[in-house]
Amino acid sequence: MIFLQLFFTFFQIGLFGFGGGYGMLSLIQTEVVHHWGWMTTSEFTDIVAVSQMTPGPIGINSATYCGYTAVHNAGMGNTMAVLGSATATFALVLPSLILMILISKMFLRYMKHPTVQNVFAGLRPAVVGLLAAATLLLCTKENFSTPADNPWQFWISVFLFVATFIGTKVFKINPIKLIVMAGFAGLLLLY
Repeated sequence: MIFLQLFFTFFQIGLFGFGGGYGMLSLIQTEVVHHWGWMTTSEFTDIVAVSQMTPGPIGINSATYCGYTAVHNAGMGNTMAVLGSATATFALVLPSLILMILISKMFLRYMKHPTVQNVFAGLRPAVVGLLAAATLLLCTKENFSTPADNPWQFWISVFLFVATFIGTKVFKINPIKLIVMAGFAGLLLLY
């Protein structure tokens, strides 16, 4: 039963997840954490971190890891969890594959049409909203702690968040270097 739920959930996310992988993160989190309860917010945050560090699109990587974790947390073995990964990944990619095959010729022909341009103009703000939602959904107690529970972890987490934001936007530091530096700083400062 979980495989059908995975397929339909990730198919819907693939169908309605505009804005690429980062835009899909809030949809994925809403479904796998809040709606189905397949994993905790902390597990999802770990999945996002690993998905960003591994090669490939973050949305597909997240679907792969979410499928594995969901099936594994359901009490099934590693072989079935790998099947869960394949199911979630295939379901996420399938709508894009179908739509691209159907509209590729028409899109090239009508790309400059005002109606098509207006549709894309309407989608751009929605994509920004989805990216902002993904960011805000990850700013949770599990990721940052709270000043009352663990002030050291909270302020170090806030510092690392601000430092990586400034590093990418102001100093144009390579995100891979920032991931490694933030992981090393977290290792030294939090444990």
